Amino acid sequence: MLSFLAGLSIGLLCLLVTRLRSGARRKALFERIKIEPAAQFFSYEAQIASAVAQQSTVVDDLQTEIEEINRVLQCSPIGYLKVDEENRLLWCNAKAKQLLGIEQTDYTVPKLLLAIARSYELDQLIDQTRTHQTECKKEWTIRSISPDPANVLEGPAYPLSGYGIPLSRRHVGVFLENRQEAVTLAQQRDRWTSDVAHELKTPLTSIRLVGETLRNRIDPSLVSWADRLLREVNRLSALVDDMLSLSHLEQRQQERLEVEDTDLVKLLYQAWQSLEPQAKLQDKGFDYQGPECAIASVNSGLVYRMLLNLLDNALKYSPPNQTIHVHLQSVEQGDDPGLLLDIFDWGEGFLEKDLPYVFDRFYRSDVSRTRSSSDAIANGTGLGLSIVQKILEFHQGTVQAQNHPETKGAWLQVWLPKAPIKANDQYSISK
Repeated sequence: MLSFLAGLSIGLLCLLVTRLRSGARRKALFERIKIEPAAQFFSYEAQIASAVAQQSTVVDDLQTEIEEINRVLQCSPIGYLKVDEENRLLWCNAKAKQLLGIEQTDYTVPKLLLAIARSYELDQLIDQTRTHQTECKKEWTIRSISPDPANVLEGPAYPLSGYGIPLSRRHVGVFLENRQEAVTLAQQRDRWTSDVAHELKTPLTSIRLVGETLRNRIDPSLVSWADRLLREVNRLSALVDDMLSLSHLEQRQQERLEVEDTDLVKLLYQAWQSLEPQAKLQDKGFDYQGPECAIASVNSGLVYRMLLNLLDNALKYSPPNQTIHVHLQSVEQGDDPGLLLDIFDWGEGFLEKDLPYVFDRFYRSDVSRTRSSSDAIANGTGLGLSIVQKILEFHQGTVQAQNHPETKGAWLQVWLPKAPIKANDQYSISK
C-alpha cells in the first residue's frame, strides 16, 4: 500500500510539473500572438485557432502588399536595383535593365553586378553608400558597351543620376534616373538665353549712345528723365553682360580648365580696389583676416570675377558706415586640402525660406534686404551668385549661403581646392 501511495504521489507530481510547464509554454505562446478580445473567453484550442486564422490573414495582406510594391517598382519610370553585401544583384526592375543593359532574368543565383552591368561609377556609388550608411548621390555618363570588340563604344551614351540607399544586412538599393531630357532642356534654355542676350546687346548700345547725345541737347528741366533712361539702359546692359558671362561659363563646362598658381589674397585686394570708390561713397570698410599669402591652382580670371561678385553683393546690402568682413583659412574637405573663404556683412541677411534658392538665376530676396541700399535694385541683375556658383563648379569647389550669427547679415562661405581636381564625378552625401 505504501509503495502504491508513493507511486501515485510521484505520478501526480509529474503530472503537476507537466501541467505547469505546458501552462508556461501556452502563456508564452499567447504573449507572442495577438488574441482578439472576444476570443479570450474561449478555450485554449479556440483561442489558438483564432490567432492562427488572424495571423494567416495578416500574412496574406503583407504578401499582397509586397506584390503591389514589386509591381509598382517594375512599372516605375525610374530604374531600381538591389544588391547584397558582396555587390551581387538581387533584383532590378525593367527600367534599370534598360538603362544598364542588363539581360539577366533569373535572380535565384545572384551574380556580381559589375559582371553584368559595366558601370564602375555605379559600383563606386554602392560602396560609398554602404561605407557611410547614408543616402548618397552620384551623376555620371554611361556608355553601353557592345560585345563586338571592334565597336566597343558603339552604343548610345546618356547622363545618369544614381541615388544609393543603405538597407539592412549591408544591402544597398539604388534608384537610377535618365537625365538626358533634363540636360537637353537645359542646353536649349542656355542657347536661347545666349541668343537673346546677343540680340539685345547691339540695340542697348545704340539706345545708350542716343540717350547720351540727347542729354546734352535737351532742356535742363528734362535732364533728370534722360538720366533715368540711361540708368535703366545701363542696368539692362549689365544684365545682358551677366547673361553672356553665365552662358560662356556653361559652354566651357566640358573644356579643360586652364589653371595657374595664384595668390588669392592678392586677388582679394585687387577686387576690393575695384570696388573701393563705390564703398567710400557710404563710408564702408574692408576687414581682412587670414594669411598674407594663400596659393591655389585656379583660373585667376574666373576667381577674380567670383571675388568681385561676392564683395559687390556684400557692399550693396550692407548699411552705410559698416565693414565688409573677409576671413581666409586653410582647411581640408575630406582628403583634399583647400582654402575656406568667409564673406559676411551687416545687412538684413537672407530669409530662411529663400536660402535654398539664392543661387538660382534672377533670384531676388525679400524687399527688406534690398532696402539697405537705395540703388541695390537698380544695379543688381539677379545673376551674381549664379555666376559665383558656376565658377566654383568649374573649379570643383563649393559655396554655401546663410546668415552670420553675430552680424545677422548675409554670410557666404566658399571652399576652393588648393590643387586642381581631376575631371571625374564627385559624390554628394545627404545627411
